[in-house]
Amino acid sequence: MRKNFGAKPLCYPMPVFIIGTYNADGTPNAMNAAWGGISEETEITICVDSSHKTAENLLARKAFTVSMATAQQLTACDYVGIVSGNKVPDKFAKAGFHATCSEFVDAPLIDELPMAMECEVISYDTDSCRLVGRIVNVSADASVLGENGKIDVRKLSPITYDAMNHQYLVLGEKVGQAFHDGLVLR
Repeated sequence: MRKNFGAKPLCYPMPVFIIGTYNADGTPNAMNAAWGGISEETEITICVDSSHKTAENLLARKAFTVSMATAQQLTACDYVGIVSGNKVPDKFAKAGFHATCSEFVDAPLIDELPMAMECEVISYDTDSCRLVGRIVNVSADASVLGENGKIDVRKLSPITYDAMNHQYLVLGEKVGQAFHDGLVLR
């Protein structure tokens, strides 16, 4: 028997994205955003309320980064979602984050978060809060690469948001091989 919950923003896993932008004075800013995902091959869509400092920044600079929140940086990642850049202009530094300017877009990479998508703004609608970005580059620190030179999700240790229970969960256990395991049913 199923239980109905009605129309709610429930999706599992729900990624925890940390959006990086530059403020007007050039200082880095970050916010935690859980409602988003890949919407095309090189496109990401995220809900960013127009009242956020990040919305103002990405409209001004037409660029942003999206880092995967990690278990190792959970406290800092949660903090940048709790505190507003409109009220705490140095929340990036208070989170203990350090920035490196992206080589591809006018936005900061967060040194403590080892994987990021570097994006240009395609569109942003203030009424629906829908941000659409073009993924220009994906970068990852060598510390999260496997022997094959690709990102190893177990080393990355990304977290997911459980909206129903207001908790973070870590991803990383392999349970099967994509585009292979289902072949037995052919």
